[in-house]
Amino acid sequence: MFGLTGRLWTALTAIIKLEDKVTRQSEAIRQQQAKIENLTERMIRLETLLEVVIRSSEFKRLN
Repeated sequence: MFGLTGRLWTALTAIIKLEDKVTRQSEAIRQQQAKIENLTERMIRLETLLEVVIRSSEFKRLN
């Protein structure tokens, strides 16, 4: 009986450790996603600024 109890306890602790790892990994993924979204927003602003500068230089050449 003790052998079965020990194996169940070992299995339970392994599940708890695995759940903790999954929780930490999930948080890391959320943080990475937030960073990616921030970089995407910054890239859009840079692209917009570049387009404005290019259009402005084209407009100046026409004058």
